[in-house]
Amino acid sequence: MVASREPWRYSAAGLSIALRVTPRGGRDDIDGIEQLSDGRSVLKVRVRAIADGGEANKAVLVLLAKSLGVPKASVRLLSGATSRLKQIAVDGDPARLGEALRQFVQLKSAGPKSTD
Repeated sequence: MVASREPWRYSAAGLSIALRVTPRGGRDDIDGIEQLSDGRSVLKVRVRAIADGGEANKAVLVLLAKSLGVPKASVRLLSGATSRLKQIAVDGDPARLGEALRQFVQLKSAGPKSTD
């Protein structure tokens, strides 16, 4: 397996994150990192909201703000309003945000261990 590149870029103001969103995904959650067919890495996110009138986009922004411990006002959609592939900006300390995402993704990739 190829080591996946992180789907976020650092800037002075925070992070820019590439996402692949699944609306009506059954729960609001971050599912880890996925490699697209063109080689790009994206953060897989699913939300319960439907992709109608921006509801899924709002749910994604709220989920990321909550997961990263930043105010909702610090998370905004840069591009992809009507696409599954989106770019999201998160304002804050880039090192702290990157580390929080890295730990979240590592927890997801470890997954719950079955004891059966």
